Amino acid sequence: MAIEATAPSTALIQNDAVVMGLLAATLAFVFWGASRPAGAWKKFYAVVPALLMCYLLPAIYNSVGLIDGSASGLYAMARDYMLPSSLALFCIAIDLVAILRLGPKAIIMFLTGTAGVMLGAVVSFLALGIIHPETVGGDTWSGMATLAGSWIGGGANQAAMKEVFAVDSTLFGQFVAVDILVANVWMAFLLFLIPRAARIDRWMGADTRVIDDLRERMESYHAQHARNPTLTDLMIILGIGLGTTGLAHFLATPLVEWIKTLPTEWRLEDFSLTSTFFWMVVIATTVGLLLSFTRARQMEGAGASKVGTAMLYVLIATIGMHMDLKALVDKPWLFLLGAIWILTHGLLLFIVAKLIKAPLFFAAVGSQANIGAAASAPVVASAFHPSLAPVAVLLAVFGYALGTYCAYITGIVLRGMAG
Repeated sequence: MAIEATAPSTALIQNDAVVMGLLAATLAFVFWGASRPAGAWKKFYAVVPALLMCYLLPAIYNSVGLIDGSASGLYAMARDYMLPSSLALFCIAIDLVAILRLGPKAIIMFLTGTAGVMLGAVVSFLALGIIHPETVGGDTWSGMATLAGSWIGGGANQAAMKEVFAVDSTLFGQFVAVDILVANVWMAFLLFLIPRAARIDRWMGADTRVIDDLRERMESYHAQHARNPTLTDLMIILGIGLGTTGLAHFLATPLVEWIKTLPTEWRLEDFSLTSTFFWMVVIATTVGLLLSFTRARQMEGAGASKVGTAMLYVLIATIGMHMDLKALVDKPWLFLLGAIWILTHGLLLFIVAKLIKAPLFFAAVGSQANIGAAASAPVVASAFHPSLAPVAVLLAVFGYALGTYCAYITGIVLRGMAG
């Protein structure tokens, strides 16, 4: 859904080329500060996530009148070109064979984390319906669908759900705040548990020898595939991402036109099946999955997901241009909703871990591969052992594929509950 201007812009900067330069410089500044090994910036970003600043600084520019997000065409460009490209590049990194070699418990705990997010959405919606009904009134369900996308897949899936369910930018911004706060508190809790892993594993009756096998296998895998990208590698990565986007655009429009000719009593529009953007996202994700079974998957070693992430952060900055900062405090009860949601997710994980005697490593990484995606899941994995970080990346990238589908199902369920 393109965001169009409703009144003449009074912003100081109205040239999109200049705005794009400002956003690019802002993202560079944020990542530079977040990468500092010591000093004031390290202390600042130890408290404030870099992702939040990528949303917040463009929102400040918009709030003070430096730029006008509603009058800019940058968001539509990033949404239509960069989002499908990033989804494809994330998905080509999936190595289903390597994930299966992690053993059934790793997969079970990851999928339990996914199920926990979907169940948590329903439980928190029902709970707030009793505690504070106003919080889940109106279109709150659609904002929750974007959060489900973030907590199953990541930012790309979150942005995709924003478009599929036509979520208001203000509501989206509110759930971004919930996402940042709740997800980071949850990661801190997981990191708190890790030094106590041996005690927890004994209580669960878990066999931790599999962790040693995982470490050795992933050390070998990482050493075999990692390389410095060449110009050819980068051009191939761009070709895959933007080529898939072009194919998605090419196929989505006639597909939607055909669907619109189907009987109206089927009410396909209720499932967003008449949305061109929905099919663009589905096609891009599916093509990425299919490419993961080809030699294109080797492009991950040259940084395919990093290029996809860079595209995603441009989209994040353009979304931030539309945020109303004052609205972030309009619904404080949303944070309670997020807390109930994440606790439901965590409770289900630990119940299943106890039942199947899974090590804490699988529970923690299975959770963070959903909630934090590839951006932070390796943090939790490397806290067990640095060589295990790729395990989290493999699971998190798998989540990018599931995120689009599972978040969509969650949104449909919530919409039905909201009436």
